[in-house]
Amino acid sequence: MARKLFLTSTGLQPETMASFGKLLGKNPLGLKATIIPTAGYPKINPIHLKETKESLEKLGLKTEVVDLKFEKPKAIKDKLEKTDIINFGGGNTFFLLYWVRKCGLDKYLEELLDQGKIYLGISAGSILAGPSIAIAGWKSDWDKNISRLRDLRGLKLVPFAVSPHYTDADRPILETKSKTVGYPIVAINDFQVVKVIDDKWEIVGKGEKVIFKSKNS
Repeated sequence: MARKLFLTSTGLQPETMASFGKLLGKNPLGLKATIIPTAGYPKINPIHLKETKESLEKLGLKTEVVDLKFEKPKAIKDKLEKTDIINFGGGNTFFLLYWVRKCGLDKYLEELLDQGKIYLGISAGSILAGPSIAIAGWKSDWDKNISRLRDLRGLKLVPFAVSPHYTDADRPILETKSKTVGYPIVAINDFQVVKVIDDKWEIVGKGEKVIFKSKNS
């Protein structure tokens, strides 16, 4: 089956809801979305979690919350095998990657996506899908490496890094850093997403479509 990802800054928005529905390709009523809020630590924002649940439930999806930090690896795998959409929420990207590895999710996630499950990323969850999560810490007011990770390789589900919450103030650092890495950077604002189907992808939503080429392009 086609591998599908929907990489966002702030989750499903009115501007992108229709595009997500098309990506889903089927009636969402009765389908399940599993929300992974683990990146939100040290304290998950209940408002953000509530907004995520409501945006998914508006489509008719059933929702379930699975925190990688508090569930056993086997229980996590069992639940994800029974879901239709895997939603990685926002927060600290380094913390999220640490727990994705610790529970072993990185070992079988691609298999789940190849079965037809959709990857829905929000901010940190969108960065996680790329070749590296290093971009998360490029500015001092972005993510801190609270997990002290040395290996910053991402899940490599897409051949580019997503820079979420993009504004013009980010342009200088992204232009400079893009020349030091081997993959392009796709910068999206809070009303845009990157829709991915296998090896084809596009930026959807309002605003300038911003892509920074890598040193290899």
